[in-house]
Parts: sequence; C-alpha cells; structure tokens
Amino acid sequence: MSDYPDLSPDDDIDFSEAMQGITRHHHDRADLSKPAPVDISIEYKRSQAIREEEKVIDDLSSEAVGLVESNEELLFVSPGVQLRLIKRLKQGHVPWEAGLDLHGYSIDQARDQVSHFLRDARRQNMRSVILVHGKAHTQAGKSPLIKSYVNEWLRRFPGVLAFCSAQPKDGGTGAVYVLLKRDS
Repeated sequence: MSDYPDLSPDDDIDFSEAMQGITRHHHDRADLSKPAPVDISIEYKRSQAIREEEKVIDDLSSEAVGLVESNEELLFVSPGVQLRLIKRLKQGHVPWEAGLDLHGYSIDQARDQVSHFLRDARRQNMRSVILVHGKAHTQAGKSPLIKSYVNEWLRRFPGVLAFCSAQPKDGGTGAVYVLLKRDS
C-alpha cells in the first residue's frame, strides 16, 4: 500500500477514504457477441500487396542471401560449359567487352543495374562482361552485401553460363568475370 506508507498490514483502512477520486463504472454487461469472421480474400490481398512491395526483377530478389567473405573467390559454372573455357575465364584470358561498377549503390539499385546491364549485354551479343561489386573493406566488420547478392543474382539470371572472381589487375575478389550465353 504505497499510498499509505505509515500503515501496517494490521491497521484498518476506511474504504470510502480509499475510494476518493474513483468514478463508478456504469457498464455492467459482458459483450458475448462473436467477433466478425476474417475475410480470407482480404488476408490474401494483404499478402499479395506485401509481395508486390518486394520488387523482383528478372527473378532477382532483394531477399536475404547467404553472405560471402570479402576475400572469398566466387565460382559458378552451368552444366555443359567446357572446362578449358572456364580456365581461360579464371585466368582473365576471355576479354570482357563491358563493365559495371556497383560501388555506392543500395541493394535495390544494384539489382536493377545488374539486370539492365546483363540484358543489354546479351542484346548486344556480348560474350564476357565484368561486374565490380567491391569487398566492403571500408566498413570494418561488415560483410560485403553487394558481393553476396551479386553471387546469388548471377546464379539465377537467365543467360549467365559462368562467373568467377577476377584477376587482381581487374579487381580480384572485388569483381567477377561473367560469361554470357550468346543467342544464335
């Protein structure tokens, strides 16, 4: 009883004095009505609206991906690509025809840029391009998010046959060479 600190548990309290300032509640019946049923179509519409907010371009999503380390080398090869061609790509002997630097972009902006860049490169019938994603060394203790997303996006992008980390002269583990499928 913090309002009466000088009272002991054995002391009697005047009830009317304790109730001063309290107003009587006049509603004396319980609400026994059932809640309105949830319209499933509304729930469905809400879930669709949330999905639409998360933009997906060319099957490239901005959902969370598995993180890779700054100095980790990336390598992906589609089935059927010749080993000799992959070795040449890794050694930097397949000349890249265009490049895209993703430094300074947000995840969504980078996804849009990668999508447009790769579609344009395929439209121009390019064989190899380079993407510079960076290593995130400027942010101590931070994982290279753009690198992690690029690793995932390139695996999903239609027309990407293979990719691997670049040679040191082209950015090393902060960039990837991308081998594109040519339309015949």
